[in-house]
Amino acid sequence: MTDYKRKRVVVTGIGAITPLGNTHSKYWEALLEGRNGIDFITAFDTSNHNCRIAGEVKNFDPHDYMEKKEAKRTDRFAQFAVAAAKQAIADAKLVINDLNAEQVGVMIGSGVGGIKVLEDQQTIYLNKGPDRCSPFMIPMMIANMAAGLTAIHTGAKGPNSCPVTACASGSNAIGDAFRIIQNGYAQAMICGGSEAAVTPLSVAGFAAARALSTKNDPDKACRPFDKDRDGFIMGEGSGVLILEELDHAISRDAHIYGEMIGYGMTCDAYHMTSPVPGGLGAARAIELAIKDGQLTPEMISYINAHGTSTPANDVTETAAIKKALGDHAHKVAISSTKSMTGHLLGGSGGIEAVATILAIANDRIPPTIHLDHPDEGCDLDYVPHISRSETVEVALSNSFGFGGHNVTLAFRKYK
Repeated sequence: MTDYKRKRVVVTGIGAITPLGNTHSKYWEALLEGRNGIDFITAFDTSNHNCRIAGEVKNFDPHDYMEKKEAKRTDRFAQFAVAAAKQAIADAKLVINDLNAEQVGVMIGSGVGGIKVLEDQQTIYLNKGPDRCSPFMIPMMIANMAAGLTAIHTGAKGPNSCPVTACASGSNAIGDAFRIIQNGYAQAMICGGSEAAVTPLSVAGFAAARALSTKNDPDKACRPFDKDRDGFIMGEGSGVLILEELDHAISRDAHIYGEMIGYGMTCDAYHMTSPVPGGLGAARAIELAIKDGQLTPEMISYINAHGTSTPANDVTETAAIKKALGDHAHKVAISSTKSMTGHLLGGSGGIEAVATILAIANDRIPPTIHLDHPDEGCDLDYVPHISRSETVEVALSNSFGFGGHNVTLAFRKYK
């Protein structure tokens, strides 16, 4: 906590490309309906895969957001990011021009980047030789290109970066953007996460690590906090927020969805893929976000959980929430929207921050679907099956990643 007065940061724009819809309004409507965006994979032949389902983005046309020639030179994850960013800027009615371009930055995280391009080019290399590889392979593949292309498309010349912290990447991007505005280094940030890793090699890799569900039933596989869960289901897409310094937002009469007030970030320093027992690292991230926002546990109305549907995460996250919130843990509403979208890896923090800020703005809590038989170690209020109308004053969004990365974001109603 610094001694000087930090600037207040508000959310003024939202964009979303998701398995449930390709605008934030369609995504939100589907969440409240408890609609399942997970289905059998259509992008490639899965006949030799143990996991054959995912949360794919449907009916997405990159030409709505970029020229045809450029789209061919841009990996799907970066197409998603540019699309969500352009939506968010339009939603915020934010004009970027020569007068303010250096005060608008971009922070978009991705855990995997352009893995589809890497797979395709490796096949070309093996079958046709190195001279046939595309000159665009490297810029299409590298994870920072979502942030770079977003800046090119929007003209944002301020701080620009790409956190790569596995499944915490999108949340780290939002948190880092929050700090940049708080400390006066930008007036507005285009921030979030993007991923398009529903590919043969990626699915095979996560399956080999025994991280994916093998149920291959879209209505039974992804079931966070349920005793019958056996792994996560991959998803793809992008969620982007426009964060803006409060006085700047007020000066242009911007619509304010809510205020971002806290950011907690820790590391387990324990294991490559498994969370530390008892969720101690995750609990510290939650506690730091609460402290950063000058909150108390009793002020928390809702938590958008990491909620991956893996045996290890759901029990550990439940323990972390209990440790961080104490007795209030049993009174707070919690839900995993991954039950409807699948796990977007580095993109998950983006679309889940979108869901969290919309829960505050609309006083509605999306459900955790497929939660029929809660695990004995998962004994909190996970809002099963049906969305709930409830005043949401303060909400948290949790994201945890391979490598022990833990991130919690805190938002509240703007007053």
